Amino acid sequence: MKESPSLPPEEINARQGFALAPEARESMSYDVVIVGAGPAGLAAAIRLKEKAKASGREISVCLLEKGSEVGAHILSGAVIDPKPLTELIPDWKEKGAPLETPVSSERYSLMTEKRAFPFPNFLLPPLMKNHGCHIASLGNLCRWLAKEAEARGVEIYPGFAAAEVLLNETGAVRGVATGDMGISKSGEKKPNHEPGMEILGKYTLFAEGARGSLSKFLIRHFDLEKDSDPQKFGIGLKELWRVPKERHRLGHVQHTLGWPLDQKTGGGSFLYHFGDCLVSVGFVVHLNYENPYLSPFDEFQRFKTHPAIRAILEGGERLAYGARAITEGGFQSVPRLIFPGGALIGCAAGFVNLPRIKGSHNAVESGIMAAEAAAEALARQREHDALESYAQAYRASAARRELLMVRNVKPLLSRLPLILALPLMGLEMWMRTLKIGLPFTLKHGKPDCDSLREAKDCEPILYPKPDGIVSFDKESSVHLSATNHEEDQPVHLTLKDPTVPLKENLPRFAEPAQRYCPAGVYEVLEETGGGGGGGGRRFQINAQNCVHCKSCDIKDPARNINWVAPEGGGGPNYSNM
Repeated sequence: MKESPSLPPEEINARQGFALAPEARESMSYDVVIVGAGPAGLAAAIRLKEKAKASGREISVCLLEKGSEVGAHILSGAVIDPKPLTELIPDWKEKGAPLETPVSSERYSLMTEKRAFPFPNFLLPPLMKNHGCHIASLGNLCRWLAKEAEARGVEIYPGFAAAEVLLNETGAVRGVATGDMGISKSGEKKPNHEPGMEILGKYTLFAEGARGSLSKFLIRHFDLEKDSDPQKFGIGLKELWRVPKERHRLGHVQHTLGWPLDQKTGGGSFLYHFGDCLVSVGFVVHLNYENPYLSPFDEFQRFKTHPAIRAILEGGERLAYGARAITEGGFQSVPRLIFPGGALIGCAAGFVNLPRIKGSHNAVESGIMAAEAAAEALARQREHDALESYAQAYRASAARRELLMVRNVKPLLSRLPLILALPLMGLEMWMRTLKIGLPFTLKHGKPDCDSLREAKDCEPILYPKPDGIVSFDKESSVHLSATNHEEDQPVHLTLKDPTVPLKENLPRFAEPAQRYCPAGVYEVLEETGGGGGGGGRRFQINAQNCVHCKSCDIKDPARNINWVAPEGGGGPNYSNM
């Protein structure tokens, strides 16, 4: 770890690009502050209160959530492994947790343009089996967990975005500050202006999910990736459908690899049948793809036109849409989890098991481990130091053992064509199941933003027009995400250099932001009499459309886009996702 800086915390944060409040801020103090009301943050909050009850001493816990409500920004498949939830709340079934659909059948298939070839289930490694898991809305599960947390005395504040990390005089994290409300695009205070608040904690747990803006700062500031590979990401796109009753198979799980992606582009799909004729339809594209003309959104729409998928969806109704980055680096990319005053939990650290397409169970486990470490430290009258017992617990955890078993899957997919990677992936997982795995760990190499080839070396991809039956455009899709931001506020998609999109990214990479964004945020518009190095073009950011997927912060080849938190409550409002 780097030596703690001697600069005052206000200057440190300013140098990292965080806005500073121009006036004194009120503060609230707690034993533990948690940023993010996903499965990791909520699990940590609940376990802290349970530990407090068992020890007979109070632990005050504050949980901040940038969405308009708990669950508003939660997006996942989701097939949920309930083991860590059972550890957290043993009687979750009796208490009515929204896990009503156990997996009853499953199929993995390899897709060509017209056919789907199923893999024999007996060839699947045991880790890949989904029996014992439940199909559910992770957002609804988080809403239920929030009620459990509040019943235990946790203070939850939705609509408050943590926008700044606060450091004390020794360089330790002492809490966070929420963003100012009521600031105009030009930076002026509006009549409804309210300054942000300092939320101070003896320990602060960051559960922001994949590519959280504060987690990114912490990883860089404390050099947490010093001994790990760069994190790898995918973009996951999801729609919720209600399908005709005769096509619904309650409890069925379906995964595919292959078409419409080519052999060099990693990704796949899922269809999960649950509830009242509901089907979660999802598509994942690994963000280390090479062709700048590729559009993950359009690949998803094209996927649904496959005969095997159209047969399920046609005649149904599309109810919701969303997109979110997924951490895919696994074992090699988990950074150091702790730093003075806090820790990373859940997907802020990256515990997704890529081949299983699951991470919520590991997120819950990480929240439990961090909470136990914080409770132990508080019982010993400690504060603002590193929670070493959390790091030790992770090294002995089921989550780490699970990631270790699949550690070479992602590198194999990145290095080899799919047809060669598939059998090697299966062999690797079977060998590890039999405790004879490969004696080495393949490296990930470069970050996803460095993987694009120049446009001149790639073929443009012509996508079919949406048919309005199973495939749709971005505009109608974003509408289904119920995304909204206060229009007159500073743009939260910031450019380090505003000339880069047109001067560098457009000639070299055909400005890929137009395509990797699944919400139509970025456009290159033709203008008459324009200048600025763009040849009559203008780069436009439609921040109102942003679904907070973070793909732009990950994939921009110039590393020029920095996603920062908008006003609290902005963004998507996912329902049943």
